Amino acid sequence: MLSSPAEQNALRQTTDLESALTAVEACLVELAEALKNRDADSTEMASTALHRALSLAVDHSTRAARSGGMPPALRRRLAMAGGQVAALREAIARASVSLDKSIEILLPEAGTAKAASGYGAQGNPWRAASSGVAEA
Repeated sequence: MLSSPAEQNALRQTTDLESALTAVEACLVELAEALKNRDADSTEMASTALHRALSLAVDHSTRAARSGGMPPALRRRLAMAGGQVAALREAIARASVSLDKSIEILLPEAGTAKAASGYGAQGNPWRAASSGVAEA
């Protein structure tokens, strides 16, 4: 039986962290499924839910660490969730690049407009490509 307020607080922090971590894991499954199905609306909703769940889990893990640390099992689950987030981020980045390439193939003007929309390595794209020397 827990007798001190510190022990009760540590147990509450651990329970809160476990709940938050369970929510993160559920959101990861949801997002992976939405990405697999190529469902843009579900992907957007799942990524927003994951962002919120991760924020809450980080907050709870910080509190748990301050109040005596977190159990190794929760630490491992948190590390696994972090790895899954990184893997999904990588998958989203690859899908985004693939989509950009497909758009450039289908709509070449879109790629040109995108490149001309801002400054590049050579400076202002609207500037004439000259040596800067005036001719008489």
